[in-house]
Amino acid sequence: MHIVYPAVVSALLFSIGVYGVLARRNTILVLMSVELMLNAVNLNLVAFDVWLGDRLHSGQVLTLFVIVIAAAEVGLGLAIILALYRNRRTVDIDHLRALAEPADDGAPPPPADP
Repeated sequence: MHIVYPAVVSALLFSIGVYGVLARRNTILVLMSVELMLNAVNLNLVAFDVWLGDRLHSGQVLTLFVIVIAAAEVGLGLAIILALYRNRRTVDIDHLRALAEPADDGAPPPPADP
């Protein structure tokens, strides 16, 4: 098996994930982009494990650890996003930059950008 094919696919997935993290304003899409980057790393770990012929399969074991950490990150990240949405009524990253509580002046929250 050539290592070039999975490495190129992994690099493409990782670059799409980086673009998603840098360009998106929706926190859920940013979380999805981080997951895409983690899956690109998993693909690389498994591909190099198979290519090197490791008898202990350490790349595959490390991939399992990354999957477990990614699942915990998604659970915690979604809980934080839900708490922020309940308090601020938006999931837009630009509106979540201030740490102070929003002023309650009776005005409706700003509309979310699509």
